[in-house]
Amino acid sequence: MTSATAVHGQAEKLRLGLLIGVLGVVYGDIGTSPLYALQASLAYLSGGPLTAPDILGILSLISWALIITVTLKYVTFIMRADNNGEGGTLSLMALASRAARAERTRYVLMMIGVIGAGLFFGDGVITPAISILSAVEGIEVVSPETSHLVLPIALIVIVVLFLVQKHGTATVGKAFGPIMVVWFLVLGVLGLGQVIHHPFVLEAINPYFGLAFIIHHDQIAFITLGAVVLAVTGAEALYADMSHFGRKPIRISWLFFVLPCLLLNYYGQGALVIANPSTADNPFYKLAPHVLQVPMIILATAATVIASQAVITGAFTVSRTCVQLGLLPRMEVRHTSALEQGQIYVPQINMILATGVVLLVLTFKSSAALASAYGIAVTGTFLCDNTLAAFVYRRRFGWSRPATIALFGAIGIADFAFFSANSLKIFAGGWVPLAIGFSIITVMTTWQRGRGLIMARWVQDSLPLSSFLGRLPQSRTVRVPGTAVFMTGNLDFVPNALLHNLKHNKVLHEQVLFVTVRNLDVPYAEPDARVSVEEAAHGIYKITLFYGFMESPDVPRALEGLSAHGIDYKPMQTSYFLGRETVVPASVPKLRFIRRWLFLFMARNAIPATEFFRIPSDRVVELGVRIAI
Repeated sequence: MTSATAVHGQAEKLRLGLLIGVLGVVYGDIGTSPLYALQASLAYLSGGPLTAPDILGILSLISWALIITVTLKYVTFIMRADNNGEGGTLSLMALASRAARAERTRYVLMMIGVIGAGLFFGDGVITPAISILSAVEGIEVVSPETSHLVLPIALIVIVVLFLVQKHGTATVGKAFGPIMVVWFLVLGVLGLGQVIHHPFVLEAINPYFGLAFIIHHDQIAFITLGAVVLAVTGAEALYADMSHFGRKPIRISWLFFVLPCLLLNYYGQGALVIANPSTADNPFYKLAPHVLQVPMIILATAATVIASQAVITGAFTVSRTCVQLGLLPRMEVRHTSALEQGQIYVPQINMILATGVVLLVLTFKSSAALASAYGIAVTGTFLCDNTLAAFVYRRRFGWSRPATIALFGAIGIADFAFFSANSLKIFAGGWVPLAIGFSIITVMTTWQRGRGLIMARWVQDSLPLSSFLGRLPQSRTVRVPGTAVFMTGNLDFVPNALLHNLKHNKVLHEQVLFVTVRNLDVPYAEPDARVSVEEAAHGIYKITLFYGFMESPDVPRALEGLSAHGIDYKPMQTSYFLGRETVVPASVPKLRFIRRWLFLFMARNAIPATEFFRIPSDRVVELGVRIAI
């Protein structure tokens, strides 16, 4: 083999590996929808006999939901709107905010992004519950007398899934892709078997059948849309996971492998129900021959664990992004891989998700019951993404108003129809993801408002740096050897920690660094633009460290680059001075009682700045300061 051939072979292997990786991470959620989507849709027709036109109508609605929402909206258009290669609702929010001209518009766009992020967390709790339950329920098909084991087995799988999160996904992730390749192939082959016997079912691709179903069934058809949308849950993952793989592998995998396999399986299930209406109670598992049903349960359970893993990992990433954007308090972020920066573990989020999933399973007890609660959070996210994308295309890409309205208006109508249909299920369980989502939204807005009040009060009570430096030459302050780093949120004012140090110790270090951390609205800061240095006076420097919203700050490591700016920085001769804030209620509080209590609770439970900024604890001096809000 020549060297050129070897290089070409390695490139092909890399491309194939990337495509397999896409299947394991991006398509886990949407790939497990055949477990329950058609079954839930058919349940609304249980009042009468199942007819072929009705089943073809539902299949047509599912087909066009996949084409419009996934293929057209996300794969074709929204994936073009990337924030330096990063996707997701918050990235889209940052992209739209940069294109906004008015401050009020930026605030509205930020609130849309916050709502989308909150609904994502609601979806993140319900996805593992319904996916794992629907897979384990295959036991009832194989052996109905063992139905009492479904709940205990599902709980065991869930508990184990969350317990292993602390070990990271690097090792398990290697197996995700091949398993999902097998999963999609099995979906396609099983569906193809029934389609060959009943080829007329392929007529469902004609939108006429979907329109006829809507016209004929009227209100029932509208309600059925709430179940049809289950077929596209996970579509937002295409955009959110774009930074890991890029647009092209995600698009190729969807158009030439995932979409055909999903359509074949749905059509196969539909053909089976048309031929034998008694299979409507669980068409997915009854599609497989009896001898393959136990292996299918094992494979489906593995696939749903993978789907759940993708959502959990996404929740970790979104929570870190929210912390960086100032929407959540500081949380512990553990990096579980020395090679992949995106593989992180957030213990607090893991515990909250695990508790929520277990409570949902114990409350609803079946995937059919959970189907009523599923969908509203996802469709809410669809609406948020569509609104932000329309703004980006209009302002950033320069589309004309008619073109923007024509495309995103049409897609928005479909999104709103799905959202409206799911809103009818609020009292049947749809309130659960909404309650979770809006609780997260309340937490985010409360934290942002509280931090804004603290910063305003801090600026009000602080001494301007220019005044301090002007008085410094006339003072008789003793300068001592070494470097002092003062962390501050505003470089124009003197940190309270420095004033307290002067008051009690009456000394100032020979080299003083005022350091602030700035979070950019891009995923990653350029390495050569990480540090900005300004000399304020002899031996006193103002230093700004820049981090993207997908990065975790590491102040000591960043300061090691000061030598390039002519600063003699010696880590072992450096002390860090931080002000430990104690927030207390003001005589005239600016936050209402509940929000004030919530903010104080979060402030007390936020991880220390030393841990968040990775500052060595043995080199830190903390000085207390009380702030009333």
